[in-house]
Amino acid sequence: PCNLTGWWENDLGSKMQVFEVGKDGTFSGQYHTAVSSTKKPIQLSPVTGSQHLDEDGQCTFGFTVNWKKFSDSTAVFVGQCFNGDDGKEVLHTSWLLREKVDSELDDWKATR
Repeated sequence: PCNLTGWWENDLGSKMQVFEVGKDGTFSGQYHTAVSSTKKPIQLSPVTGSQHLDEDGQCTFGFTVNWKKFSDSTAVFVGQCFNGDDGKEVLHTSWLLREKVDSELDDWKATR
């Protein structure tokens, strides 16, 4: 079965550490992004998530990253863990990033 606990790195060099996954599937961790549009120094950011514990081990999951230490944005990720033919676990995710905007009129450009 796929185990989210541990260190993960994406194609851009961002790294996430998932602490222990609870029996109910909840987990926490930390995320260090390698990409940012802010001019402030990138810092570790807290992760809060939930994993759907499935019998075949190729679980779905979701988590939120709050970039509060260096940015006014929040990101959510959803994905699935796959057990590859080579035995390595691989995460495939999609994400949404919500940035703070100054007015409701600018709402259209706040989510990527």
